[in-house]
Amino acid sequence: MERVPNVTRADAVAAVRNPLAFIAARWTPAPGTVQRAALSALVMSVVIVVTGGAVRLTGSGLGCPTWPKCTDDSLTATSEMGVHGAIEFGNRMLTYVLCAAVGWAIIAARSEKPYRRGLTRLGWAQFWIVMGNAVLGGIVVLVGLNPYTVAAHFMLTSALIAVATVMWQRTRESDAAARPLVGRSVRQLVWVLVVGSALLIAVGTVVTGAGPHAGDSSEVERMPLDWENVTKLHAVLAWIVVTLTFALWFVLKAVDAPKDPLNRTRDLFLILLAQGVIGYVQYFTDLPEILVGLHMFGSAVTWIAVLRVLLSLRERPETAVPDLPAQSYDATNASLAGPR
Repeated sequence: MERVPNVTRADAVAAVRNPLAFIAARWTPAPGTVQRAALSALVMSVVIVVTGGAVRLTGSGLGCPTWPKCTDDSLTATSEMGVHGAIEFGNRMLTYVLCAAVGWAIIAARSEKPYRRGLTRLGWAQFWIVMGNAVLGGIVVLVGLNPYTVAAHFMLTSALIAVATVMWQRTRESDAAARPLVGRSVRQLVWVLVVGSALLIAVGTVVTGAGPHAGDSSEVERMPLDWENVTKLHAVLAWIVVTLTFALWFVLKAVDAPKDPLNRTRDLFLILLAQGVIGYVQYFTDLPEILVGLHMFGSAVTWIAVLRVLLSLRERPETAVPDLPAQSYDATNASLAGPR
């Protein structure tokens, strides 16, 4: 067994000045460790969506009536506050677990050899989104669960999920230049799908802001919109996203695309169908809390699946590939199929 080297005064000073560099100089994580660290950050970003939904659906949004303390006199929830205080305070504590997961991802990425600046930046991007969302969450409480701030809180979490998904994917790739696996027309179709999905999630927050689950048993402001009409718009956007996904799968089959984009498009289609079933059932059964919670979880999973489709359209080879001789393609087919 190797002896652990003694930490000198100079080492201690270096650790205080730049702890990440100090750790990176003494630890080289295996690629699998970096991947698991990135995945843990992604999983926790989804967990925080689910627990945040639980806070709203149980009417615990003001279980801790102030921020950053739970009450004016206590940092934590007290027994007198009951279950609502425990639920809201528990969700706040999970933010620290999320920070720990993101911190682990940053440390693992910074310590990987060779150093990958882009990967580390993705980790730091998650950190700053989490910090911004924590402040926004406090504002949500201080303004009495204003629905516009609640919607912004959820959208910022969706941005966190997006960055975490990209980082998880990048941990399994090299830093070589990306090569497209499909043609420009297919990539454009997928970008339309991504934009449509983002719009679907945004309108979903409006449905929530205008709907009956205000987040607290007290009188909470709602968005002054007709809930039925907004819900119908949300359903129309969902069908557009489903149609785009279905069309994408057929286009990928037609151009004989690689299996990875096909498989991820198939997975997205199945997730969308499940999400649609939950959405319609909750609508016709007067929005039971358990189904609304499942729908929120499905929203996060759907967003990840959409991004995985986008990320599957290119590859990063481990070694440089020499330029291939130019080939002539039919203009239409070449723009669809992409490089071979």
